[in-house]
Amino acid sequence: MYIDSLDFQRNGLRYIIRSAAEQDAAELSGLRWQIDGETENLERRQGEGVIDAQGFAGMIREDTDANRNLFLVAEVQGRLVGFARCEGQTLSRNAHKVEFGICILQEFWGYGIGYSLLQQATSWADANGVVKMSLTVLETNRPAISLYRKFGFETEGILKKDKLLADGTYYSTLMMGRFN
Repeated sequence: MYIDSLDFQRNGLRYIIRSAAEQDAAELSGLRWQIDGETENLERRQGEGVIDAQGFAGMIREDTDANRNLFLVAEVQGRLVGFARCEGQTLSRNAHKVEFGICILQEFWGYGIGYSLLQQATSWADANGVVKMSLTVLETNRPAISLYRKFGFETEGILKKDKLLADGTYYSTLMMGRFN
């Protein structure tokens, strides 16, 4: 699915939220690799599960053509600084829901980019008849959990000792859902 570009400004930073385009693929590959090295809040360590430019290009094509998928990017002065995806299901028993994921370069945390990406994703989901948005989030990622709750997400379950982080400790993952 595709949405038009929207301009935002917060804390002196101007940014654009728009649908991903195939020409973003190489930059998205590098962006994801960098973000994976900046935080332990995501599923991967840097260098694991790498998606190359070709992989992102295919994903963008599929998401643009699919009515249950949405791929958004955040852009600051022509540079991609984050992205979010809603991935829907084609099986009829799961066609009512999408899985949401988001990541933003650490230097751009605190500018409302995550809020804006989530706002656009939830607006798109509501306008397109998505009944449920789901996501997972590390129990220690309090800012993200707070943001998700502002948009109506609720904790549906906890996966105990789900992630082993660099400090050698196992942490739980929250499963959250938002219903329309």
